[in-house]
Amino acid sequence: MKKNTIKENLDNPVELEKLHRKDKKTFVRNFENIYPDITGNALADYWKIRLDFDKPKEKAGRIHRSDTIALIITCITAGILIKLPEIINISLNDFLFYEKNAGLIFFLGLSMYTIWSNKYFERSKLIISSLAFIIPAVYINLLPSDRGSQSINLAYIHLPLFVWCVYGLIYMNYNTKDKEKRMDYIKYNGDLAILGAILLIAGMVLTGITIGLFSAISVNIENFYFEYIVVWGLVSAPVVAGFIIKNYPFVTNRIAPIIAKIFSPLVLITLIIYLIIIPISGKDPYNDRDFLLVFNMMLIGVMGIIVFSISETSISKRQKFNEMILFVLAIITLIIDLVALSAIFYRLGEYGITPNRMAVLGSNLLIFGNLIWITIDLYRVNFRKSNILLVEMTIAKYLPIYMVWTLLVVFGFPILFGLK
Repeated sequence: MKKNTIKENLDNPVELEKLHRKDKKTFVRNFENIYPDITGNALADYWKIRLDFDKPKEKAGRIHRSDTIALIITCITAGILIKLPEIINISLNDFLFYEKNAGLIFFLGLSMYTIWSNKYFERSKLIISSLAFIIPAVYINLLPSDRGSQSINLAYIHLPLFVWCVYGLIYMNYNTKDKEKRMDYIKYNGDLAILGAILLIAGMVLTGITIGLFSAISVNIENFYFEYIVVWGLVSAPVVAGFIIKNYPFVTNRIAPIIAKIFSPLVLITLIIYLIIIPISGKDPYNDRDFLLVFNMMLIGVMGIIVFSISETSISKRQKFNEMILFVLAIITLIIDLVALSAIFYRLGEYGITPNRMAVLGSNLLIFGNLIWITIDLYRVNFRKSNILLVEMTIAKYLPIYMVWTLLVVFGFPILFGLK
């Protein structure tokens, strides 16, 4: 059952009743997600009262003890893992511990909390989840700590992306065929980023106040505070954000769509100005390697904003302006990607094949293919009256391709190119 199905039948009480009886759990979850956008509709308000009335009174607004226990144990585990070099006296300069393992610890914490809080305790899936973290952890730490090796550096960079995909499978409870759950995962990541940023700002304020107060009484706690409180807080923040999203979904249900609506036009304006200024600045990605790198980072960032905005727009009331903004943004991003691709092919012809150039080429080709598909669907949404959920499904279908690519770079590149 899709969230949009409930919206489409707000004037059809008989169909809503059928949907509720067919799958009550999914109906309740989807209704709670979209209710902030349909408040004021008489039938929607009736269903809100009915569903709330059906909830056990003693559980209303209550956080389950298992959630709190999962949060505490996960944060403690993540904190111990991030401080492992000090516990077992590992030299960070020799083993690059954080660069190799920070992403693994970050997503391991989220995965542990998701499994525990949602009671995903099926034995076979627990074994798969454990191996999905243990094997990459052993592999990445056995790789030579050679900062001059492009293939090894690429493995370091792409490993967090790979475990992000693994976490997605865990979040969906390995229900890989449900494309709606894939989009729920993308939306969840957007909510996680927003709430994580808020927690980060709050943590910075708390840090400033704490250090200031202790400095005023001539007590120097900076080293202790940063080494233990700040580091522990950083690795625990995503788990805390996940805890808040699960138990207080209304916190992000309204914030995320607003941020998506504000950022999309601003990013579009920025990109247009940027493309106009590039020729004037004298910079070009064909001969300036650093500029090409920045160009590609910008491309990935804009692509992320497009995907996030689509995931948030699809659960909001339809707004033609936002859909048109996304369409124009996708076209301009396609142009940027074409320029980047032409520069990459030029550099391959001039300077030959290297692991870095092949990684950048592969990433750009993947994004280009995804963007073409998204742009075509956004055209249909704006000019053929299609539903924006069409774009959402396109994004969901493409996600496994990114996972295969990260798998290839992390495990395949060191074999294909050696340790150069």
